[in-house]
Amino acid sequence: MVPVTDSDPATTPREVMIVAGEASGDLHGANLVRAMREQSPELRFYGMGGIELERAGVELLYDAAKLAVVGAVEVFSHLPDILRARRILIARLRHQRPALLILIDYPDFNLMLAKVAKQLGIPVFYYISPQVWAWRSGRVQTIKKRTDRMAVILPFEQAFYAEHGMQVDFVGHPLLDNIQPTCTPAQFKAQHHIDPLRPVIGLIPGSRRKEVAVLLPEFLAAAGLLSAAHPQPIFLLAQAPTIDTALLREHGLDRWQQQLDLRVITEDRYAMMAACDVAVAASGTVTLELAILDTPTVAAYRISPHTYWLGRLLIRGLPFFTLVNLIADQAILPELLQSAVTPQRIAQEVSTLLNNAQARSNMLTGLKEVRQRLGGPGASKRAAAIAFSLLNTRRQQNGYQS
Repeated sequence: MVPVTDSDPATTPREVMIVAGEASGDLHGANLVRAMREQSPELRFYGMGGIELERAGVELLYDAAKLAVVGAVEVFSHLPDILRARRILIARLRHQRPALLILIDYPDFNLMLAKVAKQLGIPVFYYISPQVWAWRSGRVQTIKKRTDRMAVILPFEQAFYAEHGMQVDFVGHPLLDNIQPTCTPAQFKAQHHIDPLRPVIGLIPGSRRKEVAVLLPEFLAAAGLLSAAHPQPIFLLAQAPTIDTALLREHGLDRWQQQLDLRVITEDRYAMMAACDVAVAASGTVTLELAILDTPTVAAYRISPHTYWLGRLLIRGLPFFTLVNLIADQAILPELLQSAVTPQRIAQEVSTLLNNAQARSNMLTGLKEVRQRLGGPGASKRAAAIAFSLLNTRRQQNGYQS
């Protein structure tokens, strides 16, 4: 094989490949693209992602939604799409070598692409670390070998990599820039004809079909219990753009709407979340969004038994499973996992946050501390500066590295 260097005429200096495999990565990647284009409007981006990257002007070579799965066991049903996406992206790396490869989380897939990029002499910027601190920490050395720079968005990740002999940049969390409610809680309630004296409880069962299928029936049944225990509660059900109404109806929406004041919210997501007195949410990025919005939250998650027990074998030593509690290094949010996700437990935890002033105050204090630990606004611009430092540095690389 002939070695490739930065001076190779096949390398296109103003093209960047960006790859995200999850909805949150798609959003953060889109903001990074916009930050880079503010400085260099002529940059051309292509890669894999979703609607947010497409809206930012990225040419999608493959739709990441086809690869979206929950848990290791479920990966097998999506294997043909994963392999197809891999072939398409590798082909573009080889035949239209970009000046930079930006990877966002999604470790198994992205580290494979990083290996190919290093072989081709393409610099690699890993933005948003995979959760190697949770499991398979041995991948740190693989990341070190296959990437040129890494930026992390969670404060404890920087210390983790330092312990493993790797220097990374903490750029702050991009959610601090993203979360901008379109109106105040009072304005939202007025727009939706919500009596300000009635308790408002948010139901956020996730953005993946399987999450919703598993969690929504439990959330709705908990709403039934809460309606019997509290004076005229209003329930706001957040419908993600990836979820159609038919799925909500299949899992109990019609029946419970006949019994409860239950309203489906499809827009003004952050304003809706900020207007809630308490939210029940699928564990994930949304719990961090709710923390930034100062909304007391009960986190819940349930995956297939096989995936759960496999995870128990692989993930050891983590005291919590929500990002909020991991960042705080203490139990700020109640965490309900697997068999603990029941209507009774959900209703109990929500009632505590509605009725117990001390419990509510303690949680709000903890959420404030979490927000402070996330750093200041401007994560996307700081990440863009790192990307440009790689674009502007002429790398001399001979041969191939694994």
